[in-house]
Amino acid sequence: MKFIYPAIISKTENGTFRAVFPDLECCQAEGDTAEEAVEKANEAAFDWISLELSEEDGQLPPVTDIRDMELKNGEMVRNICVNIRFTDGWDE
Repeated sequence: MKFIYPAIISKTENGTFRAVFPDLECCQAEGDTAEEAVEKANEAAFDWISLELSEEDGQLPPVTDIRDMELKNGEMVRNICVNIRFTDGWDE
């Protein structure tokens, strides 16, 4: 199953890049470049979503529409796509 959540990418004070998911509580990633931050954000979102779905009553939060996001100067949004293959016992 495919899940897509927006991540806000911004440059930090020390010159690295941070990706923060407004919809996935405490889910973020950091990299030396924006591309690396996006790559690590994909891994972080995969882990976050997998953990949430493994909970008995695990439900994912609704996705914020990118058009409703207010970005600060220098911030950009990237949709992060996570593909999760369900194992036996999961309904697709």
